[in-house]
Amino acid sequence: MTDTAEGFIGLVGAGAPEASDGRASLTLEADERHLNPAGTVHGGLLATLVDTTMGAAIRSAVGEEVPATSQLSITYLRPGKPGPLVVSAAVRKRGDSLTVCEADVEQDGRSLVHALATFALLEP
Repeated sequence: MTDTAEGFIGLVGAGAPEASDGRASLTLEADERHLNPAGTVHGGLLATLVDTTMGAAIRSAVGEEVPATSQLSITYLRPGKPGPLVVSAAVRKRGDSLTVCEADVEQDGRSLVHALATFALLEP
């Protein structure tokens, strides 16, 4: 992956995830534009970060197939604040047409989010 992200993830100010061997990571410096009206990191941003990072983890573990999110479950554990958000993802189970992946978001060494997703593996 490159340092410059294109598409939607680039719009939120994140770089491309680094990925290899079914694992991926991404760091984003959350600032005022990432906050909701309550002053905490917007849940939609957190969902975007885990989805993107899990997709990168899967792409690093499969051949030409393209992962497409078919189910995403997110548990918000505590609110985030401005500052670095660290996302990590790992493939848990690869099947012929579906793959399961997990991700976590941490800030200051504390868990903010745990996510579990199923991805369909599409032919290119």
